[in-house]
Parts: sequence; structure tokens; C-alpha cells
Amino acid sequence: MTGVPLAEELLLLAYDDETGKATMPRISLDLGMAAAVLIELALAGRLAYADGALTVVDPTPTGEPVTDDVLARIAADTPHSPSSWVQRLRHGLRDKILGDLCEHGVVRDVDETELGFIHVHRYPVVDRSVEADTRQRLAAALTGTAPDERTAALATLVAVLRMESALGVTGEAAEQARRRLEEIATGAGFSGEVSLDDSVVRPSVGLVVAALGRAVQAALGPRR
Repeated sequence: MTGVPLAEELLLLAYDDETGKATMPRISLDLGMAAAVLIELALAGRLAYADGALTVVDPTPTGEPVTDDVLARIAADTPHSPSSWVQRLRHGLRDKILGDLCEHGVVRDVDETELGFIHVHRYPVVDRSVEADTRQRLAAALTGTAPDERTAALATLVAVLRMESALGVTGEAAEQARRRLEEIATGAGFSGEVSLDDSVVRPSVGLVVAALGRAVQAALGPRR
């Protein structure tokens, strides 16, 4: 596997660069982390969706520890639905990904104490280049540039998780961003409204992303 893992890109978008605090609900972020790692495995050709379940089609490690831990766990288990896997994987996954980002010098762990005994961790950004590339790709996609497979998957996750505000837009601009993100998902075949034969992504990836998108949306409930 090459490049920055999808879960790391999503996590950097979800945390404020200066305060190092998450800008979205914990449950949404944790579900997003699980979905992002599963999509990463699909992008790497390791995971497929068939007969209502996610299954490993290639157990070869990708070389990314967090992703490979999930790959091994799925390979050793019986098939489960996307909904089941995002719930099974979401606990503790974010801490592992934050640990990797700290180890790579992208963020730093600021351990503070509140009320004299409660430890609170913040993760302000140290190396902004990773997030800058992510935001540049999303910005290009939002303004009409055809996204590649990975960027289309990331844009779809941002839409499913209702993370428009993480893109630095509010009000009408946020609504326009939401519509464009949904258009990207539809154009990629992730919404089920476009034939995967006409998609910009591989059908195997499209099926996984669509299934995980439905699973996360169901877990989050209706948009308010």
C-alpha cells in the first residue's frame, strides 16, 4: 500500500489543527475510522462485499500495521455484514491511528490534566503537509475536477459522516459542499444510483464503499 491511509486523512480533517481537539461527535468519528480502514482494504484489493458480507479475497499484508491488524481479524473470523464490522472495529481504532500519526511526526500528543486528576489528550498538527494534500484534492473535487478512486471514496465518507464543516465552510457554502460531495458519491457509483459499469472506480471497491456508507448512515440515523 502506498500513500497516506484513508483513515489518517479522515482523522486529520476531523481534528482542529490548533487545539488538537475533535470537531465532530465521537461516535461519528469512530464509525468513520472503521469504515475508512475497511475501504482501505478494498482499495488494496484485499476485501470484497458479496452476499451481504465483507470477506477477505487476499490475506497478503499491506505493510500498514493498523490496516493489517484489521485484515488479519477479518480473515480469521466468519463473514459478517458491513454494519457488524463497523461496530466491532470502532472501539480503540482511533487511538491506534492517532498513535501512528504521532509516531510519524504529523501530530503531537499533548497530555493535560483537568480538575487535578482527569487526563485529556489533544493532538495539534505538527506537519501540515499531509492534511494540505488531502484538502487540496477534496477542494479540486468540489470545484469540478474529476476525483480519482481514493479521493472519491474520501469525499463519500465526508458526506456520510456529515463533515462539511471540517472543510472550512458554513451556511450556504456548506450546503453546496454537501450537494457536491453527494454528486461525487453518485458519480462514483457509491449511492446505487449509477451503474458500476459507468463508475470512476473499480466495481469491487464501489460495492464495499456503498455497503459501508449505508451501514454508517443507518448507525448515525437521519440527518437533522
